Amino acid sequence: MSAPTSPASVVTAAMLAIGDELLSGRTKDKNIGHLADVMTMSGIDLKEVRIVADEEEDIVEALNALRKRYDYVFTSGGIGPTHDDITADAVSAAFGLPCEHDAEAMRLLGDMYRTREMEFTDARKRMARMPRGAAHIANPVSVAPGFIVDNVYVMAGVPQVFQAMLDNVIPTLKTGSKILSHAVSSPYGEGDIGTLLANVQKAHPETSIGSYPRYDGKKFSTEIVVRARDIAAVDAAAQDVAAMIESIGRQKAAQAN
Repeated sequence: MSAPTSPASVVTAAMLAIGDELLSGRTKDKNIGHLADVMTMSGIDLKEVRIVADEEEDIVEALNALRKRYDYVFTSGGIGPTHDDITADAVSAAFGLPCEHDAEAMRLLGDMYRTREMEFTDARKRMARMPRGAAHIANPVSVAPGFIVDNVYVMAGVPQVFQAMLDNVIPTLKTGSKILSHAVSSPYGEGDIGTLLANVQKAHPETSIGSYPRYDGKKFSTEIVVRARDIAAVDAAAQDVAAMIESIGRQKAAQAN
């Protein structure tokens, strides 16, 4: 089943990071942040990230939920040569497709191991398994391809390989209008600006306004970031944020006198 069509100029995505090692803390994920950066630069809204263990039922459940809700789903991890690399099986199950050794993947891997004078073992052949009819995602780092089924892009968990695969995927995706942003520095903490900033947000519903506290060891301040797809909307909200900060300053000055 294909993902629902997003509103005009908005393209959405989700990520499914797979692996016991992520949940145990043995591996610190680097792929989520990289994907978020790339999605933002490409005009695609990364709306959700899930991390699941190497359990087929859990992967299938999460994947089916995400692929029906978003335009694209990117997975990382679980396509290596070991027994717990079950992502290909899980994706096949989610789509009701047989999981089998792909002929072209077998050729690519066979040639690579022959060149390296290494045995093409059954374990290594596992990296050629994918749902029947899946399209390849080229892997310029270690040859073993990722794959695509409908709106799901299945990639390796090793950050260098994930990034290389993503570079090959991005030019093929539809993109939306990019999010524009404007940052306004506030010398006041969130406790001072919270209520007033909420009023600014209500007055500009077409924008998203975030506040990010800072502490320099002596006092709190806040960076306020206004985001929207329309520059006029960003500018209008940013002006109101600046006016709010000035108002707080006048009020504090009056209280001090």
